[in-house]
Amino acid sequence: MSAFGACRQMLRAVAGRGWRPRSSKPAPSAHAKRPGAGFSFELTDEQKEFQATARKFAVEEVIPVAAQYDKTGEYPLPLIKRAWELGLMNSHIPESCGGLGLGTFESCLITEELAYGCTGVQTAIEGNSLGEMPVIIAGNEQQQKKYLGRMIEEPLMCAYCVTEPGAGSDVAGIKTKAEKKGDEYVINGQKMWITNGGKANWYFLLARTDPDPKAPAGKAFTGFIVEANSPGIQVGRKEMNMGQRCSDTRGIVFEDVRVPKENVLLGEGAGFKIAMGAFDKTRPPVAAGAVGLAKRALDEATKYALERKTFGKPIVEHQAVSFMLAEMAMKVELARMAYQRAAWEVDAGRRNTYYASIAKAFAGDIANQVATDAVQIFGGNGFNTEYPVEKLMRDAKIYQIYEGTAQIQRMIIAREHIGKYKA
Repeated sequence: MSAFGACRQMLRAVAGRGWRPRSSKPAPSAHAKRPGAGFSFELTDEQKEFQATARKFAVEEVIPVAAQYDKTGEYPLPLIKRAWELGLMNSHIPESCGGLGLGTFESCLITEELAYGCTGVQTAIEGNSLGEMPVIIAGNEQQQKKYLGRMIEEPLMCAYCVTEPGAGSDVAGIKTKAEKKGDEYVINGQKMWITNGGKANWYFLLARTDPDPKAPAGKAFTGFIVEANSPGIQVGRKEMNMGQRCSDTRGIVFEDVRVPKENVLLGEGAGFKIAMGAFDKTRPPVAAGAVGLAKRALDEATKYALERKTFGKPIVEHQAVSFMLAEMAMKVELARMAYQRAAWEVDAGRRNTYYASIAKAFAGDIANQVATDAVQIFGGNGFNTEYPVEKLMRDAKIYQIYEGTAQIQRMIIAREHIGKYKA
C-alpha cells in the first residue's frame, strides 16, 4: 500500500472514532461539546490529521506541477483523482451517502492547504462542494443517495449552474426558464462562467418557473438536479481566464432539456432560497482558499527576502521590506480567524450569513493585497513567469469576484449589521 493510500485509510479510521456527526447535519463544533470551555484556538488531533494530509498532498503533489497546468490550461484530472483517493474531496457529504460527513471547519482546513498548492486545483475541487451543497441542504433521501452517493463511488465532478451572461451578482435577473409539462420540466436558457462546466456529471441548476416578471425572487425560481448528459445540453468552449487557468470554466446552453419532476429540490419556488443558503456554507471555504493563496505568497516573499541581497545585506533587513512582510502576516492571520469564525458558526448550527460575507470579502481582498506585495518584494523577478508570485497575483483576483463580488459582500454585511439596530 502506498503512503498516500495508508494515509487515506488512516483518515477514514480517524473519522470513525465518534467525532463525526451521525446524521446529514454539519459536524458540531468540538467546543460545543464542552459547554463553558470558552474559546480555544487549538485544533483537535483529528483536525490536525486532515490538515497535515492536505498539506503533504499540496506540497509534494500539487506545487511541482502547478506552473505547468497554469501554462497549458489542462484540467488537472490526475490531481483531482488523487485528492478523491485521499478523502480530500467531497468531505462534507453525509455518512448516509457514504461520505465522511465532516463539518465546515474541517473542510476549510483542507481547502486552505489545497489552495496553498494551487488555487486552480482548489477551485475545481471547491466547485464540487458548491454544486453538491444544494442537494445536501435541500435534497430528499432519494436525491442525496443517487447524486451524492455516486460522488463517493468514483471521482466525479458536478457544477453549480446559476450565473448567466446577464445575471451574475444579480441572481434575481436569471432568465433561464423551466416550464412544467406533465411529469417533466422543459428547460431553456444559457448559463455562463460555470466551474467544472465541461467536466460535470450533473448540475444544480436554477431556473425561473414563475413567468410573471414581477414575482418575488423567493417564489419565482426553482432548483433542479440535471444530468449533464441530458439531450439538449450544449457545453461551450473552455474559457482561458486571467488566473486559475486549470479550472474548467464554460458557458452552457440548455435547449428543450427535459428534467423529471423527481429532480426538483424541495418544491417549485424554493430555488432562490436554496441557492442563497448554499453560499452560507460555501463562502467560508472560499475564504479559506484565499487565505491559502495569501499564505503561499507570504512564504515565497519571506524566503526570497532572506536570500536576495541589496546594498550588502539581505533585503529582509531593510525596514521597508520587513514592514511589508509584517503587514502581510497580519492580514493572513486575521483572514484565517475570519473564515474559522464563519465555519464555526455553521457547525454550531447558527445562521452565519454575516460572518460568511465578512470572511469572504476580507480574505478575497487580502489575497490580492498580499500577492501584490509579494510581487513587489520580488521586484523585477516577480513580474516574470519563472517565479511563482506572478501566478499567485493572477490567481488572486477571482476571489473578489466569484461566489458574490466584494461589493455584494459589503451589501450583505451592511444589511445584516444595520438590521441589528432596526430590530
